[in-house]
Amino acid sequence: TSYNFSDMQVRQEETKEELTNEDLDRRVDIYLTTTETLWILDMPSVVVSVESEDAEKVLERNRIYVDICKNRPDDDCFVEKMMQTLNRATKNKEMQCEKIIMEDKGMTATSWDLYDSFHVSEEEPKPKAEGSRATTGKMSKSPAAEEHDQTASVSSDRGGTTSIKISESAVLTRVHKEEECHSDAILTSENFQQNLFFMERILTENIFQPKLAAYRQFPVLTDPDVTPDTSGTVAAVKEAKQEKHEKEKEEEEEEQEEAFIDPSVLPDLNKTPEVIGAPRLEQLWSYTCDLTDGHSVSSMAWSKVNPDLLAVGYGAFVFKEQEKGLACCWSLKNPTWPERIFQCENSVTALDFSMASPNLLAVGMYNGTIAIYNVRSRKDAVLLDSSESSNKHTGPVWQLRWVEQDRDATGDGKKERLICISADGRVTEWLIHKRLDCTDLMKIKRTESKKKKSPGKKERKSEALMSQQAAGTCFDFHPKDTNFYLAGTEEGHIYKCSCLCSEQFLETYRGHKGPVYKVAWNPFSTDMFLSCSADWRIILWHQDSQTPILTFSSTPAFVYDIMWSPTSTSIFAATNESRVEIWDLSVSVFKPVISCFASPGVTFTSVLFAKNTDCLLVGDSRGEVSVFALQNLAAAN
Repeated sequence: TSYNFSDMQVRQEETKEELTNEDLDRRVDIYLTTTETLWILDMPSVVVSVESEDAEKVLERNRIYVDICKNRPDDDCFVEKMMQTLNRATKNKEMQCEKIIMEDKGMTATSWDLYDSFHVSEEEPKPKAEGSRATTGKMSKSPAAEEHDQTASVSSDRGGTTSIKISESAVLTRVHKEEECHSDAILTSENFQQNLFFMERILTENIFQPKLAAYRQFPVLTDPDVTPDTSGTVAAVKEAKQEKHEKEKEEEEEEQEEAFIDPSVLPDLNKTPEVIGAPRLEQLWSYTCDLTDGHSVSSMAWSKVNPDLLAVGYGAFVFKEQEKGLACCWSLKNPTWPERIFQCENSVTALDFSMASPNLLAVGMYNGTIAIYNVRSRKDAVLLDSSESSNKHTGPVWQLRWVEQDRDATGDGKKERLICISADGRVTEWLIHKRLDCTDLMKIKRTESKKKKSPGKKERKSEALMSQQAAGTCFDFHPKDTNFYLAGTEEGHIYKCSCLCSEQFLETYRGHKGPVYKVAWNPFSTDMFLSCSADWRIILWHQDSQTPILTFSSTPAFVYDIMWSPTSTSIFAATNESRVEIWDLSVSVFKPVISCFASPGVTFTSVLFAKNTDCLLVGDSRGEVSVFALQNLAAAN
């Protein structure tokens, strides 16, 4: 018999296990599990199937939204509101600490001071009673008693009197302490502080005497006791200045030759430069100190009573650059340090002195708060503020002003009121009682832009329909009738308003393509006013015409501030990012007669004419208020 091993292997694989009845009746549990679902890409759908259950709800909601969009322009129930939010840094954090100031202190000590200090530290208190020494005669004497016996001498030959010689070190120590106490009392006395204050003013006025004389248009006094060397130095300085002025004259003459000027308008220009020089700005000094360094000048205002007192506000206009502000009062008697310093929690954006109460200074801030300070007080405490008022502004206060208005029904005369305009679209009048509270003179709403009439549609009144509040930026009251005022907005429109009507604008002037930063009535020709904007332009308007009369644009830069000259009807000053300009409309309407450029990295922010003198004040982003004298600028008739 033969066997094949491969066949036997196949037979082994095909054999099956036989199950018994017990195995078939036994219960077997089987568990089925699924793995976790892994989502690689999830894009939620923005559409709904027509056959889904929510299809009808979505279609109904879309129809409602379309109806709302159609009826929105003609419905005043819909109002757009703006708010400012703080963009918090997620990764980068910055902190600011106080500057560490290093000081070196020293003192002079003589050999006598060292000797006295050494012996005073070794002295011990004397015995309390002499009876204790009598009962303890056998006891040893203390070092203090021995020193006392050595320094005491009894003289019986001179009438039985006893003279005690006190140690020299104790006398010098006592005298030194008395001198220190006396010197401290002198330094802290009010009379000494006041004398130092007057002495500082006298020294400062002596230093700035030539500049102050030029400011007040007085002749400059020369010292007759000047040495020959000093006089030679002064002569050299004068020659250098004269050469510099001659170069400036030649450059300005070349510019005048390039420009076309009517000879009948400028008869004085036919004269030689030796007779009449070219108009220019001469810097006298700058109001600046370590406290204001780096704070941008936001506003300036003269005192209504004291023409030598200037209030300057310091703060930032950009939301991301906000920091604590300052309001300083500068005097001509001391241009190196302010007379009053008021620390503010937010950036100062506007300020003005009161006429009825010259000691009150109103300050507007970036967070919408209005504060009133008393400049007579040496403390920087706030007299009144609007932080607790329920009607306070919710946006920056861009301008405020004390205005005298005759609006009393009893006819008691004019009363002074505080008016301000804010970015929340409100022109408010503040009432000063025990606390500050306000009423709205006007809520500025945006007007529809003028469009061409399309066929088949009715003409829509642009002045009647007002919706959406517009942010106010500036205002100015009419110089003769203070019931009327102009208000500029961020949308570029200028509105003529009345204090007697708070529901409707009297006129709307459309000409600017950017925010209007300043409007100013002409103080002499009261029907004309100027406006400047971020669209690089200055526009001259007539109140009875909605079309601009003249448009001035000398450089592609934002025009931040303008002001009419208080002595001429045709001269005004303007400041933009790179320079300050003096325009004389009787000379040229194409370019300014004077241009003064800013230093690299510095931006001019505000401009102000001086009172009772031909000077101009210019504030910049560095914290300086530069005082310029207007030279060879002939005033118009």
